[in-house]
Order: sequence, then C-alpha cells, then structure tokens
Amino acid sequence: MTQKADKILVPTDFTKVADCAMNHAMTVAGSTGAAVFLLHVVDKASVAEEARVKLGLEAERARKWNNKVSVTPIVRVGSIYDEIGDAAAEEGAGLIIMGTHGMRGMQFLTGSRALRVIMGSSVPFIVVQERKIKESGYNDIVVPLDLHKETRQKLTIVAQMAQTFKSKVHLITPKEDDEFLHKQLVNNITFAENYLRERNIEHEATIADSDSGDFVKAVVKYANGIDADLITIMNLTEGNIFGILGVPYEQEIIANEAMIPVMCMKPIETGVNSGWTMQG
Repeated sequence: MTQKADKILVPTDFTKVADCAMNHAMTVAGSTGAAVFLLHVVDKASVAEEARVKLGLEAERARKWNNKVSVTPIVRVGSIYDEIGDAAAEEGAGLIIMGTHGMRGMQFLTGSRALRVIMGSSVPFIVVQERKIKESGYNDIVVPLDLHKETRQKLTIVAQMAQTFKSKVHLITPKEDDEFLHKQLVNNITFAENYLRERNIEHEATIADSDSGDFVKAVVKYANGIDADLITIMNLTEGNIFGILGVPYEQEIIANEAMIPVMCMKPIETGVNSGWTMQG
C-alpha cells in the first residue's frame, strides 16, 4: 500500500529548534495539501492538561503561518522515544519533521535511543536545526549516491519533493579508483539521471574529490558550498546511516555546522519505489 505524506507529524518541546521544525512542516504542508499534527509528550498525566493548553497556543501560532493548513495538537503521556513512532502509526503520518540542537546538544540524538527512533522509523524523518525553510521551500536538494543499490530508493521521495518545490537535485558520489567500484557508481549515476530526466527535474551530478572513507565530509562540504536546503540520506543498517560509517559521522551530517536539514529514510527490501509519495 502506498503511503502518502498527507499527514506530517511534528514532535515539539516548545524550544526554538522545535519552532523551526514547525515552520518547515507548515511550509511543506502548504505546498502539498498535507495536514500537520503537533505532538508533545509528557512523562506524567498530572501535567497533561497544562501541556494541552500550551500546545493549543502553538497550534494557533502555526496556523498564522498558513491558515489553510489543518493543524491538530496531540498530547501523549509516556516516553518521547516510544510515543513518536506510536503517534505516527496511529495518525498515519507519512513524514516526521523534528528539530535537534546541533553538535552542542547531540546527547539528544546519540543517547542513542533518539537516534534509533530516527534510524529505525519506516516513516521518513526530516531533522532540522535552527534554520527556517525558505518561503519557496527546498530549492536545492543534495542526494548522495554510494555503492549500495538501496540508495536509489531515495529518488522516489526526492523526485516528489523536487516536483513540489521545482527544486534542483544535486547528485554526488564518492571517487573510486577501483575500476569495478567506479563502474557501479557510474551505473547508479546514470540510473538517477535517467530517472530525474524522465520527470523533467533539473539536476546535476558531481564526483567528490574523496573516496567512500571521507564521503560524509565531502557531502557536507558540497552541500554547504551550494547553500543546499536539504540533504537526503538512506539508513542502510540499524543505527548506521551510510552503512559503513559510525556515530561521529552520523553526528557530522545530521548536525552539520551549516544547519542544513537532513532527510533520513529507511530502505524497503526490493525495488526502487519507496512506497512514499507527496500530494500536490
């Protein structure tokens, strides 16, 4: 069954970075016709009513960004790590947009329970820092392509996003001197370019100066250099975004110094179609 991103879940703790996540969600929803659900989790029922009042005010403020977008506040009692996934499942959310506090607050992500929530989610996550979305949305989207065939699955979501915002897609691959590996990368690039060309999406392909070992740094540097609005990454193994790299690299890309939002996706077992589309 195709899962449409006609519902966007936004966990909030009323901080500035959560406010930025709400800003992103309202802009995306305004362009796609999606409904927004604001989620706040409390640890005990006795404070739930106070939280509902506060969250109701947040919902009213969100509607001022775009009064055509449906905004529903949700207060749940429990652990934030459990309730995000449960709320997404119950509401049928096709996208989660959440704030993080960057390198200074990485204990939030690398606890590592919260990181597992993001990496283990079947619903795509957009993780934002304190950088609001442009009024025109995500104009420039960076798509790292490596040797894993699963990374091709990103193209379904990326294409829908690019068509929604008339974005330019920037494909980037690591440099590989090994002839066999180089051929695999070329095949992935060719596949991606054909896929985007068939959908009339503006794009360009770049080969990084570094190999797979330094690919994360190369991606962040490239994205920063073009002032990208979004980086898309595929979680290939549990808790390990690039499949072969470890926690420091995950921190580096999710909490990049340029504060570029990062979309994290979990691959399905077969095929290119991710089972996710945007309305619009």
